[in-house]
Amino acid sequence: MPFIETDDGIRLHYRTEGSAANPPLILSNSLGTDLRMWDGQRDLFAERFHLIRYDVRGHGASDAPPGAYRLDRLGRDVLNLLDALEIHTVTWCGLSLGGMLGMWLAINAPHRVTRLALCNTAACMPPKTMWDERIRAVGERGMGAIAGGVLERWFTAPFRASGAPEVAAVEAMLLATPPAGYAGCCAAIRDMDQRRALADIGHDVLIVAGRDDPATPPDKAEEIRRLVPHAALVVFERCAHLSNIEQRDAFNRTVLPFLAQSLDG
Repeated sequence: MPFIETDDGIRLHYRTEGSAANPPLILSNSLGTDLRMWDGQRDLFAERFHLIRYDVRGHGASDAPPGAYRLDRLGRDVLNLLDALEIHTVTWCGLSLGGMLGMWLAINAPHRVTRLALCNTAACMPPKTMWDERIRAVGERGMGAIAGGVLERWFTAPFRASGAPEVAAVEAMLLATPPAGYAGCCAAIRDMDQRRALADIGHDVLIVAGRDDPATPPDKAEEIRRLVPHAALVVFERCAHLSNIEQRDAFNRTVLPFLAQSLDG
């Protein structure tokens, strides 16, 4: 199982797929999942890219140190990963927290990224009290305290009732997330507000939203589209938060061609 060590001594787990001769693409997971959330994109995307998936700090097989994390620390983790893999510039696709990290990279390390797909995400997510309550819940009662409500936000009711195996797989990921890591990333989202810096993003950006997403609703996506100079927005119907899973085929048909434009410069 491959790991890199960050500059503060934390181990980050990652996987690579596809030919190393292809341009690199990072897929960055949401809060409460791990790199397996991208299994529905893995094979197809790896045909075009050198695919890099990693577990955000506090998730999956990465270390989960206690305490509040900050978005810039999670962003520096990405830069540490790129440096360890000797990769200078990547194409980026991130969902939810992964999209927030994509914005951070485009703002703070613009030379390390080419184009970005920012999926089911937001530049600011108040109220802070909501995140404090979630941190308290998992700290006192574990991940099971929030799992039911989270799954209701992540998938529409018809998809949850469909018997799709992905629902159970995602629930298992959520329940396996270390409470300290989940709480730490909740703090990073709670304290984040990237709205004023979005105008500085000069990259081509595709924003993806789900029409039925209560976690990061379409108005959050529209806010990013309005503030980023070179951004386009796609809204998937019959789709909640994890669009890459609930609307996998539409996601792949839409996002991969956008990302692959970077192959032509």
